[in-house]
This record gives sequence, structure tokens and C-alpha cells, in this order.
Amino acid sequence: MLKDTNIRTVLPLLAATCALLLSTAVSAQYFGHEYEGRQAPIREGEQPVVPLDTEDPTYNAWRTPLPSYEGEKEGRKPGLVDPARFYGQGYAQLPTFLHQPLAFTPEDLAAAEVDVAIMGAFTDMGSGARGASRGPNAVRNSSIYLGYGARQPHMHVMVDPLQDMTVVDYGNAPNDMMSTERTIHAVRSFVRQVAEVQHADGSRVIPFIIGGDHSLMYPDVAALTDVYGKGNVGVVHFDAHYDAGKYGFGHLINHGMPVYRLIEEDLVDGRNFIQVALRGYYPDEKAFEWMRENGFRYHTMAEIERRGFDAVMEDVIKEANDGPEYIFVSFDIDTLDPAFVPGTGTPEPGGLMPREVFPIIRRLCAESNVVGFELVELAPLMDPTYVSALNANRVVRECLTGIAMRKQGLTDPHYLSPLTVTHGQDKN
Repeated sequence: MLKDTNIRTVLPLLAATCALLLSTAVSAQYFGHEYEGRQAPIREGEQPVVPLDTEDPTYNAWRTPLPSYEGEKEGRKPGLVDPARFYGQGYAQLPTFLHQPLAFTPEDLAAAEVDVAIMGAFTDMGSGARGASRGPNAVRNSSIYLGYGARQPHMHVMVDPLQDMTVVDYGNAPNDMMSTERTIHAVRSFVRQVAEVQHADGSRVIPFIIGGDHSLMYPDVAALTDVYGKGNVGVVHFDAHYDAGKYGFGHLINHGMPVYRLIEEDLVDGRNFIQVALRGYYPDEKAFEWMRENGFRYHTMAEIERRGFDAVMEDVIKEANDGPEYIFVSFDIDTLDPAFVPGTGTPEPGGLMPREVFPIIRRLCAESNVVGFELVELAPLMDPTYVSALNANRVVRECLTGIAMRKQGLTDPHYLSPLTVTHGQDKN
């Protein structure tokens, strides 16, 4: 603290300085004024500014509100709402999944003939480590790495799901942030609301759920069995852990128990559960015995290391099509090695690489009838970089690409565009 004598000295100096600044405020520009001195002469024919093409039809588009923001006198009609207020400014729009338009009701989904509705689910209480509730918005914000308005086909297959399908952001499922037990019933209803929307050609809207901890698997799969029938939905479950725990301090559901609940309630038959990338220290011997007794088909990292990922991938896809007509893909982000995704509450070293995950997700969604998908356990606050959300975003896009391929009939095993697998030049 300044002494009284110092204050008496400083105050007149401050007053004089302020008076000087005020007296020059009109004539001086505080920031950049150092560039206002003598300039080099402008050459003949030069223009002092960058010329603009006023005949360009997009000249004033950047400040023209899009139709969805102009409103309707009779009220909003069923349909989609563009999250961008102005043309061509995807990076500055309201953050939505993959920059896609918003839908809020089943009527919106039906009117727009939506193929895929992506929604956030913010469950966090089912996890031992908090942070998964931040996952949905991290995936939304990671879409900044996408282009805006331009077609962007997946280079491996030359299919652009955002051009070839109608994909929307359906907002967020309801969530009681203090109770997983209460939340799961609301999530089940919310997901079922989407899957129940059926179009004239018989197809239904496919729900994509971005979580949130893995307790979501129970209501997400249960919602689909509400629509397609008990025992009619198979699950391909990517995870470092088997998530079929029976006991949870008296609770019947947490992020390590959804598989057990689905089997116990006869919503999914054990034989129709396929698990990929199990590793580490969970499950134990008794858990493996329980899975075998219930007919599970599982593929651990030990098997992948021994046989090679390509061979195991072929088995997984074959097994996915050896069961019910309808498939749900559950992807825990800890499937990926923490070197690629440190942002998760249950990291387990020795996992899959992105180069292994991306093709199997794309192939599953192209070569089998996927009616639902979830990505869970992304905890972005545990990752000081953008890499976890970036890889999570890509997993979602791989599934979308596969579904779009299936709609186009590109279902050959491991289809790749001939444009991208070879340069096609004469090798002689």
C-alpha cells in the first residue's frame, strides 16, 4: 500500500496524465497510431485498398440473415432450423453436431425426412471420474475442423454422408444431474421418440447418442428394443472393459453395469453381444465365465495381438451379421489407446489405434443394418489438447459414412473407391 506522502505525490501526476490523454483523444488513435506517419507515395494506377467484386452474388451474403431466422407470421412450421444466422459463417454459428441444422420434435424429423438424429446425453453420476458430461459439447465444438458449405466426401470411399443424407442435431436428452437412476428412464423415452419416427419408405430415423458415461447403453439399447422388439437388436460393444458388473454399492446401474442389466432383463440375448478390445484388469475369471455361459462373442486385445487386427475385424463383422436384423453400435472412447485419447475417465493403455478403429466402424455401418449408435465416456477436461474430441468426432463421422454407403448400395466387404487406393498410372 502507498504511504500518504506517496499518494500526495502520485495523485497530481495521475490527474495531469489523464488531462493530457483527454485533450489528445480527438486527434490521436491509441492503437495503431504509429502507422499514421509519412507514407510512401502511391504509384500511378495503384489502388490504396483491395478491390472488391460488387457483382459477386455473395458480396453481401455474409450479412444477410438466413430464412430460418426471418420467422413466420403463423408460427414455426415443422422442419429444420439452420444454426447459422448468416450465410457462410459455419465457424461462428451456434455449435451443433457437424454444423448440422437443428430439429426439436418428431414432427420436425418426419417433415424433413431425417435419416440420422444426433443428440447429446449428459450423464456423469454413473462414472467413478467426473467429466463425461462435457463430452457432447466437446464433440459439437470439435466440428470447427470441418469445412463449411463445401462437399467433403470421405476420401477412402468418396461418399459424403452430410450431403447424401439428412443429418440433424436433435438437442440434448433430459438429465437429472444428481441421479443416474432417474435419468435413464427419461433418456429411454427421448431415444425411443426418435426411433419411432418412420418415413413413407418404411425406414426409421437412426438415433446417435453422444455421452455422457456408459450407463447410457442401458436406456439407449432398451429404447431400440421398445421399437424393434426384445431380442431383435444385437449389440457390437467396443470397450476396454466389459461393463457387465452386477454390484454397484447397492445401485442397479452405473457405467460398469449396463450390459448386465440388458441381459438380466432379456432385452438382448447374450449371443448377440459382441465385444471388442477388452484389456487391462477387468473383467476377471468369473466375469469371463459368465460371458461364456451367456454365449457372448468377445475379442480381447490379447486375441488381436495374437491373430492380428484384420483377422479379428473380419470375425466381428461376420458375427454382427450372424444374429438379429438390427444392430446397435456402442463405442466407449477408451477403446482407443490413451496415446490418441487421453480425455477419458477410465484410460487403459494398449488399446486400438485410430487406423484400426475407423475402418471397422465404417464397415460395420455399411455392411450391417445399424439402427442406433452411441459414443460415450469422452471427458475433454482431462485432455489439455483437442485430440480426444477430434478423434471422437471422426468415429461419429465414420459411422455416418458407413450408413450413407449402405443407402447407396456400397456394401461390398471393405469397399474402397478406386480413385483413392491407387494413382492409376501406367507402372511400366
